[in-house]
Parts: sequence; C-alpha cells; structure tokens
Amino acid sequence: MGRRNITHVSDFILMGLTDSEEIRLVLCTLFLLIYLITVLGNVGMILIIRLDSQLNTPMYFLLSHLSFLDLSSSSVITPKTLDNLLTSNKYISYLNCFIQMNFFIFLAATECFLLCSMAYDRYVAICNPLHYLVVMSTRRCCSIHFGFYLIGFMDSFVNVLCMSRLHFCDSNVIYHFFCDAPPVLALSCTDTHAIEIIISVFAGSTLLVSLIVVSASYVAILSTILKITSTSGKQKAFSTCASHLLAVTVFYGTTIFTYAKPSKSYSLRKYHVASVFYTIVTPMLNPLIYSLRNKEVKNALRRVMWKRKGPKQLK
Repeated sequence: MGRRNITHVSDFILMGLTDSEEIRLVLCTLFLLIYLITVLGNVGMILIIRLDSQLNTPMYFLLSHLSFLDLSSSSVITPKTLDNLLTSNKYISYLNCFIQMNFFIFLAATECFLLCSMAYDRYVAICNPLHYLVVMSTRRCCSIHFGFYLIGFMDSFVNVLCMSRLHFCDSNVIYHFFCDAPPVLALSCTDTHAIEIIISVFAGSTLLVSLIVVSASYVAILSTILKITSTSGKQKAFSTCASHLLAVTVFYGTTIFTYAKPSKSYSLRKYHVASVFYTIVTPMLNPLIYSLRNKEVKNALRRVMWKRKGPKQLK
C-alpha cells in the first residue's frame, strides 16, 4: 500500500501536557533534571558492572541490559518532550512519529520479558542455589536475551503492520506528549476495531505472560524464604530480590493502569500522570533502586573509584 493511500497528513501536532507557559517551564526544568539523572544513573550502572569483575554474574548481566533499555526508552521520549516544552514547535513528522512509537513499543515489550527473566534468575538463586551457575550459564543467558529482544521486535512489527493500514484524513492533533498507540488510533478516520483487538491481544499477551512468570517466581521464592529457620537467613534471601520486586511493581503497576484498554474512546487526560511516570520517571528510578538498596553495587563503586585513585596517588 503506497503512502498516499495510508495518510493525507505529512505531520502530527503533539499537544503536550499543558498550554501554560509557566507550567511548561517548570516541567521542562524538572524533566531535564530527571533525564540527566537517568543518563548518569544508567550509564554509571552499565560502566560499574563492566569494570568490576566481581559483578560479572548473570544477575548483573541482566541488570546492565535493564539499564540499557531504560536509557534507550527515556531517550526515545524525553528529548522530543523537552523540545515541545521549550519551543512553540509542536510538530512531529509522520515518519518520526511512527519511529518513536515503534521503538517505544519494542523497548517496553523487551523490558517486560527482561524483568521476567530477572525474576527467574532470583528464583534459581534462592530456590536452587547449588545449580545456579549451571542453570544460568552464559549460553542460557545469551539465549534468554535473544528471546526477549525477539519478542520485543515481534510486538513492534505487529504494531507497524497494524498502523500501516490506518487512514488519517481529518485531524492531525495528538492529545498527548508523545506518539503512543491509543491517541494515534483515536485520530484515524477509518474503523480501528480490528486493529485495536490485534494490538490488545499482542500487548495483553506480553504483559500477561511476563506477569504470570514473575508472579510464579515470587510465589516460589516466598515459599522458600518462609521455610528458612533463621531470621538473618530470611533477611538475606529477601534482600536479594527486594530491589527487583520494587522495580517490577513500579513498571507493571503504571503500565497496566495506562494500557488496561486501548480504544478509540481512550481518555488521555487522566492517564497523563501515569504516562509521565513510566516513560520519564521510571527509567530514572531503576538505577537508584538497584544502587541504593544493593551493597554489592556500592562496594563495586568503591572498588572502581579506588582503582582510579590508586595510580594517581602513585604519581
């Protein structure tokens, strides 16, 4: 299908979060600060894991990929949002809009299954510690990584196929601060019922399957922790998965709340806060959660800093 049959508009207008110039300036300052912390936190987490040999374990290998996904998803959304808040130019081209949308879907779906694999990693570490290095071998970790990136690509590819069938011939105003599937579907002047069902099935399956695996893993983990007799043993076991459990709760909670039912009658205004939270705030929270609550990461940071100070002191 040629482009002339797909759309009659060459660009879209992102209405953003507010029309007030004062509020836009405050939001821009806040989002810029959050984005800088996101970049520094996630890049720092990746570097610490790569530079410290004691963190060369499956758990931290997965965590480095989580930082990469958070950094990427934030970079897909935040810079354009900052540009819209700073300037009066709210236009985004048709191509860039769909690139942003599909990259975001790819990264979000991939992160769903990455969190799922991290839950499985904690399950093996706590429930089957003697076989941890065998079960979570390098080969299996690579296979898991290939699998969840492939699933993310499939979700994004389905979205591309569905969106390519839409006709835009009336309004080009997107009542949101980034190109997301529900507000773009609401602009179509053709019947989107079938497309909504397809997108809902794939997105719902991704969320449901990953959430079932995460829930099952933590049920087994909790059962194992309750069988531990010593209080210190229980605390140690729980501390190994507390950070991940918090990250999972934040991610799935905001995502499910926002995408419970994507439809043409989707009310965007009441979902703006949740959208801001999972697209801009959550990528900043994950490295903070894992660094502030993780003694191994703190110790690794001290070792890396000590190695850098050592040669300077010798000079």
